[in-house]
Amino acid sequence: MPGRSSVLPAVLAMGALFLQTWSTAMNDNGRQDGIHPFPAGMQTREIETNGATIHVRVGGQGPAVVLLHGFGTTGDMWGHLASALIEDHTVIAPDLRGLGLSSKPEGGYDKKNQAADVWGVLDALGVGTIELVTHDIGIMVGYATVSTHPERVSRWVAIDAPLPGIGPWAEITQDPMMWHFGFGGHDMERLVEGRERIYLDRFWNELSVVPERFDEAKREHYAALYAQPGAMRASFAQFLAFGQDAADNEKFLAQGKLRMPVLAFGGEATFGPGIGEVLRCVADNVEDAVIPDCGHWITEEQPQATTDLVVDFLHQAR
Repeated sequence: MPGRSSVLPAVLAMGALFLQTWSTAMNDNGRQDGIHPFPAGMQTREIETNGATIHVRVGGQGPAVVLLHGFGTTGDMWGHLASALIEDHTVIAPDLRGLGLSSKPEGGYDKKNQAADVWGVLDALGVGTIELVTHDIGIMVGYATVSTHPERVSRWVAIDAPLPGIGPWAEITQDPMMWHFGFGGHDMERLVEGRERIYLDRFWNELSVVPERFDEAKREHYAALYAQPGAMRASFAQFLAFGQDAADNEKFLAQGKLRMPVLAFGGEATFGPGIGEVLRCVADNVEDAVIPDCGHWITEEQPQATTDLVVDFLHQAR
């Protein structure tokens, strides 16, 4: 068995090639991975902050809009929306800690800490006030982000996920479909290792109205990213932090409700019908919407409807 010293250079070289390949593909309009390409003017950066290295896509000009993804995707999910926003926004789309091409630290997956990741990235980019668009676990990071610096967030879009400890959270956690909230640990990592695509297919299939809309090329793309060393451990850690997130959210809410305008929406087959109820628990100025014929994977199932809702809401500030 090779020693650690002989293996490490090869691992680092493979990681560098992996990063270069994905970064180059981001601006390749002929990419074959099924992901909507980001605008040609966007670039990638690796920003060290808060004990992690965050991979971020950034480009454009105008007011800054931050796009936060969730589990089952990466910042790559936002290509369609970024293309619609780039003309009059500075678009910033990071990969969350532990996911995509960001580093995978052992800890720090509570959402309050990940909000510090977000603010660290923005400070490094010299960005002050932002508009915020969030999906899935990105909503949970988003609530911590706006709660820690509400004066720096002018508008928030929350898409298709609940908030730990808020509103009907206890009822949601009892739903058998949410079994994965408590799934994690070394043995679970061993079960999923080498079977990441099978594990992810469950979510892409069962949380879609028409699973084929999350096409094969996208599935292969994301499955490869989640098969990176440490990626599934980090994914499980995102969910296993929900207990701490619930406690933190209760403290945030005790400080008062958010005052900035909030758009809450989702697919009619998943959280869409109830997400307005959840967000009204934490914010005073909420409008909500439901996307018909859509499940959880809004940018894959209904990309144009998703983009139209977000763009219209953000442009209300003009």
